[in-house]
Amino acid sequence: MLLRRRDHSLAQSSDEVLPRLSRDLHERTSPETHASVIELATGIHLDVAGAVGELVALRARLAGELGAIGLAAACAGTYPLGGADEVKVSGAARYGVVDGSMRMLARRSPTMALHVHVGVPAAEDAIRLLNSLREVMPVLVALSANSPFYQGRDTGFASARTVIFGAFPRTGTPRRFGSYADYVEAVRPLIASGALADPSFLWWDARLQPALGTVEVRVMDAQSTVADSAPLVALVQSFAHLVLEGESPDSGISAEVLAENRFLAARDGLDARLIDPVKRRLVPVRTSAKALVRRCRPHAAALGCRVELDRIERLVAANGADRQRARAEQCGLVDLVATLSACFT
Repeated sequence: MLLRRRDHSLAQSSDEVLPRLSRDLHERTSPETHASVIELATGIHLDVAGAVGELVALRARLAGELGAIGLAAACAGTYPLGGADEVKVSGAARYGVVDGSMRMLARRSPTMALHVHVGVPAAEDAIRLLNSLREVMPVLVALSANSPFYQGRDTGFASARTVIFGAFPRTGTPRRFGSYADYVEAVRPLIASGALADPSFLWWDARLQPALGTVEVRVMDAQSTVADSAPLVALVQSFAHLVLEGESPDSGISAEVLAENRFLAARDGLDARLIDPVKRRLVPVRTSAKALVRRCRPHAAALGCRVELDRIERLVAANGADRQRARAEQCGLVDLVATLSACFT
């Protein structure tokens, strides 16, 4: 989020800010749908530590360059305060298309997510990973939930971003694909007809990025600190290694159960109780999260990110939504936004 330093209101100024950034930083930033948001993107890394280290450096540099022009930055799944009457869409060509097609849906206050790409060279492996990710989406939502406030109110959700962004088409958990050919046949009519420009207009919780050779996990709220981002990146990478090294935990849970679990996780965060379709009872999401980490731990060791993965315990204890609510109760929403800005670096 781009914020005015004087009052921490949203600055609708990405079109002006991006050209003023230094060349190196400009290469790692891009516009987003809303003019009050920019995206930071690391380069390609072989390990979690490298990606996290670059993210630390990018945040510090961005904060410094924004400060020089009277702005600040902060991260969360939503902007906690009001300001829908000020919403401006970015002038970038892609987001002109989004504005034209989404109309009122693109004119809401912004939502922000943490995206993690996993390089997968083989198409069929990418489909296998995409299918397996469907079942862990609710756990990722609960752990990363960081958007309890929206338009100056407590929404009652831990991740309001999840349900707000769900107003867009082509969102949510993708269906299971039988093969890469099945995926191509599903997507081809959308692209060939001209309804979509390319597969990047599929905004599923996880999607293939054929042009990049990656599977992209998009379901998680943006994290206020790098310390909260790192364990989530490690969890995604370790789970991918688990799947691609032979274990395919795609047990065929019904679409109805997956959708309900996703909703429960967005609503209740770490207090959610998810449906176990085998036992036909509700299970605490913290139990599911701890079990997932245990399964991923050997793979984290193989990838050299065991330390980062073990830090997921901090999120299991209290995610961003929990900490936002605690701060707001203590000091109010205006101070909360100031706190989000202060912890950006």
